This record gives sequence, C-alpha cells and structure tokens, in this order.
Amino acid sequence: MVTIWVDADGCPVVNQTIQIASKYQLDVWLVCDTSHEYHREGARTLVVSKGRDSADFVLVNRICKNDIVITQDYGLAAMCLAKQAVVINQDGMRYNEFNIDSLLLARHTARKIRNSGGRLKGPSKRTEQQNKIFQRELEQLVINQFEI
Repeated sequence: MVTIWVDADGCPVVNQTIQIASKYQLDVWLVCDTSHEYHREGARTLVVSKGRDSADFVLVNRICKNDIVITQDYGLAAMCLAKQAVVINQDGMRYNEFNIDSLLLARHTARKIRNSGGRLKGPSKRTEQQNKIFQRELEQLVINQFEI
C-alpha cells in the first residue's frame, strides 16, 4: 500500500494532500521537528528532535519504494528518489532523474551567492491556481501508483 509522506516544515499543501489521500484511503504522515510541530485531522504526525535536516533523515529512513513524498527540499528529494519513492513539490512538479541534478546545482549556486553577501528574490505569494495544479498532479500520481 502506498503511503504519502509530507515534509511538513513550511509545506503549504498539507490540507490538499490529506483531502486526496482520504479520497483514496491512503495513509498520510506529516514529518516535522519540534520547532514546527504540525497536527492535522486525517494524518499522522511524526515529530522528531530539532536539528538541521533531522526530519529529512527520519523521513528518508521510513519511506518505501513507490511511496509518495511531498517536499520542496531538493536534497531530500534526491535522497527519496534514490530509495525509489515518487517525489513531488508543492507546485505539482515531479522530481526525477532528469531534473534533480540541475535543481541541486541551482540550490548550490544560490547558496554561494547568499554566502558572498548577494541577495536573491524570494518566492511569489502562493496562488489558488498553484493549489489546483498541485491537487491535479498529486491525484494523478496516486492513480498511477495504483496501476503498479
């Protein structure tokens, strides 16, 4: 059975995820650390000790092949792909072997710019259209996982 795992620290689509999982009777786990504790009806919450990437490592160690992971963290996405999970971000973009390397490189480049005192534009305000795209893409992933 497929389980949906959510990197819940700062995830804007938790409610949409729970709604879709409920429709298909799938378990949802919200993984967060003690500084971002997050509880929602219809999902289980796994709270881990506060620490850099602590929630990420716990999540990676619990997922199984073909589970669905929702994260905006490229590093976590790469680790989940290595475990043959299906990984999607909050905007409905699916991470895969064709895009993860360039995304990791972009993250590295952005970090170098910030570390040298540069500034980068932050994300735009989230729109309802982004939520709808995410919902459509997640539901399609869930349907595809039942075909395995």
